[in-house]
Amino acid sequence: MTTIHAPLKDVSSSDNAAPFEDVLRQAYEKAIAYLAGLDTAAVGATADLSTLRRQLGRPLAEQGIAAEQVIADLVADVEGGLTGSAGGRFFGWVIGGAVPAAVAADWLTAAWDQNAAVYATSPAASVVEEVAGGWLKEILGLPAGASFALVSGCQMAHVTALAAARHFVLAQCGWDLEQQGLSGAPEIRILASDQRHASVARALRLLGFGRAQVVDIQTDGMSRVEPEALEGALLEKPGAPTIVVLQAGDINTGACDAFETLVPMARAHGAWVHVDGAFGLWAAASGKYRNLVRGVEGADSWATDGHKWLNVPHDCGYTFVAHPEAHRAAMSNNTSYVTYVAEARNEMEWNPEWSRRARGFATYAALRQLGREGVSALVERCSVHAKSLGTRIGALPGAELMREPVLNQALVRFLDSRPGAGEAEHAKRTDEVIAAIAATGEAFFTGSTWKGHRVMRISVSSWRTTEEDVERVVRAVEGVLRG
Repeated sequence: MTTIHAPLKDVSSSDNAAPFEDVLRQAYEKAIAYLAGLDTAAVGATADLSTLRRQLGRPLAEQGIAAEQVIADLVADVEGGLTGSAGGRFFGWVIGGAVPAAVAADWLTAAWDQNAAVYATSPAASVVEEVAGGWLKEILGLPAGASFALVSGCQMAHVTALAAARHFVLAQCGWDLEQQGLSGAPEIRILASDQRHASVARALRLLGFGRAQVVDIQTDGMSRVEPEALEGALLEKPGAPTIVVLQAGDINTGACDAFETLVPMARAHGAWVHVDGAFGLWAAASGKYRNLVRGVEGADSWATDGHKWLNVPHDCGYTFVAHPEAHRAAMSNNTSYVTYVAEARNEMEWNPEWSRRARGFATYAALRQLGREGVSALVERCSVHAKSLGTRIGALPGAELMREPVLNQALVRFLDSRPGAGEAEHAKRTDEVIAAIAATGEAFFTGSTWKGHRVMRISVSSWRTTEEDVERVVRAVEGVLRG
């Protein structure tokens, strides 16, 4: 029988592990049971909001309780409130599973409890991050001299990279942003795809850019920036400090901008080019799909996620900047009470966080487990499954494939068969089918509105998705449409 330890008390130095042994063993057993049940459990959450509030909304007691009881209660109380995003039949948003080595490294990260702020706070965390950053640049085909940061996700990767961009383009105008601030600074214009991700819009807002400073650049039928539209926008204000935001992997279509054409065009006008590559930048890791991002290495900054296609646990994103001096100027904040080691990587000089989780361990572990070939295979396998799901579901009676799948994204919609049904009716039907699929427990998809059409997005990002999963999901959708 598991011993239930009393709430926290003083322990002798010879007994440091005792408070952890039983509760970590308990957590391990519960975690393994959860993972083992992913194939039979409903993929979507089954408990509603009121149920979860009732289960979890215990009054906070005056006295603490044993750690083992806390964990037992927590596992019981979240029942029905977890999505199966760690499994192979979760296709919502763009969320990958986590490979075993990354999960284990993440557990160790919690146990080691390192503050990955500077080298002095955790030398191992600093060096493992330095090594992992170098590996990432190799796999993604980015310049070896680019600086980088491990951040919480693509949202903060955008903030970090665009802060460097803001510093750089203002410095080109003779403006010292760190000394003079934004008030009175030359106005920066942002040229961005009219299909840009909302995280880019929020990053710009956090950095002080209003909507009036963002120029929408027209896109084609696959959500790729039109070269003529970008050229025209660049010519409107020659010499103005400019940041161009391009996409590697549109959130709906998966398509990538024509970097070979667009990057030199923007650079010729003196613009900084930032690439939102939340998942699509990983195409560079694959010989089969690398052509989709040809020329992306010529940009000035890049943002991508680790918890999407590298399959590390949340939260993890990566920023890369081709101009390290601008990157460091935008982020660093030296002070006398922080110990800096000049020849080492002091992480807080490159990212917006001070105290921070040592994310490098999970990234390092995932890259070692997968290797170059494993990362390439993961990208290619997910893309094949996305194409299969998109084309097969789109061919079912009452369904329509909206565009040929690109990378790991596909779009379908479901049609209202009644005579005279229009866009509103098709949109309603699409949302109803998405909900009905989730209700079966067999798969989980999310909706979106793309080019005026309500659609179901199919996003395959997990190493766990198999051909058997694809077959199972297609049968489930077919059953929903028949029923």
